[in-house]
Amino acid sequence: QVQLVESGGGLVQAGGSLRLSCAVSGSTFSGGAMGWFRQAPGRQRELVSAVTWGGATTNYADSVKGRFTISRDNAKNTVSLQMNSLIPGETAVYYCTARSGGITRSDPAAYAYWGQGTQVTVSS
Repeated sequence: QVQLVESGGGLVQAGGSLRLSCAVSGSTFSGGAMGWFRQAPGRQRELVSAVTWGGATTNYADSVKGRFTISRDNAKNTVSLQMNSLIPGETAVYYCTARSGGITRSDPAAYAYWGQGTQVTVSS
């Protein structure tokens, strides 16, 4: 069974930074694309960023380009999201996710594995 455990969420003022981390465990996960989605109350879950298995290709939502950076360490089975210059509209639950395929996808249905989510609150 694959488990994803996020950490690093919390409360930050607008313009501040947070770093989210996700640790993957479980022998059935042989490697694939990983990413972060977020979901605010009353809104659909949306892709924030994703990275291919080898780390060569990354994708970002247009709204976070230049401010967020995704990275992964396959030796440690971790993926991280550095978030800078946060704005109040980015308050949401952030979910770590993984899929067996190597390429990234923006559709949450393409991802089989999900963490429990971590709350990020950006105050104005």
